[in-house]
Amino acid sequence: MVDRADINSVLMQMRTIKTQVQSASPEMMSGMVSEPGAIKPSDRTGFGDILKNAVDAVSETQADAKKMAVAYEKGDPTIDLPQVMIAAEKASVSFQAMTQVRNRLVSAYEDVMKMPI
Repeated sequence: MVDRADINSVLMQMRTIKTQVQSASPEMMSGMVSEPGAIKPSDRTGFGDILKNAVDAVSETQADAKKMAVAYEKGDPTIDLPQVMIAAEKASVSFQAMTQVRNRLVSAYEDVMKMPI
C-alpha cells in the first residue's frame, strides 16, 4: 500500500510538470524570438529549468533517504525502520521515474535525428 502512495506522489509531480510545460501560451512561444538568434528573457520557466528542478527533486529525495538511513544506523531514537524503508523506496521510485523520462527523451531525440531533412 505504501508503494502506491509513493507512485501516486511521483505521478502527481510529473503531472504538475506536464501542466507547467503545457501552460506556455503560443504568444510566449512566438514572442520569445524577435529576430534570428535573439532571445528575449521571459518570466516563464523553460523546459530545461523544469527538467533541472525535477532532477534536483529526485536528488534531494535520495539525499534525504541517505541521511535518514545514516541517522538510523547511528541509533537516532526519533527515526524508525519503517520511516527509513519508506524514504528509501520513495527515492528508488522517483529515480526509476526519472530514468524512464530520460529514456523517453533519448528515444524522441533519436527519432528526430532519424528524420530525413
